[in-house]
Amino acid sequence: MREPDRIIRLKTILVRTGLSRSTIYRKIAEGTFPAQIRISVNGAGWHESDINRWIADPVSWRPKSEFDFDD
Repeated sequence: MREPDRIIRLKTILVRTGLSRSTIYRKIAEGTFPAQIRISVNGAGWHESDINRWIADPVSWRPKSEFDFDD
């Protein structure tokens, strides 16, 4: 059974990636970093699995398309 995909917040992303807030948002705009998801009216977070994929291979990371399926 798979673990549920946790939602992690910006502070955790900053620590785990070593990137600055402005760099993260610039990379999101460029399409080279996972986009955040809305979790409440004033809150957003990221799927931990997306961040782990980015950390594993930041140079070739691309957003999953709707046709990508998990095993």
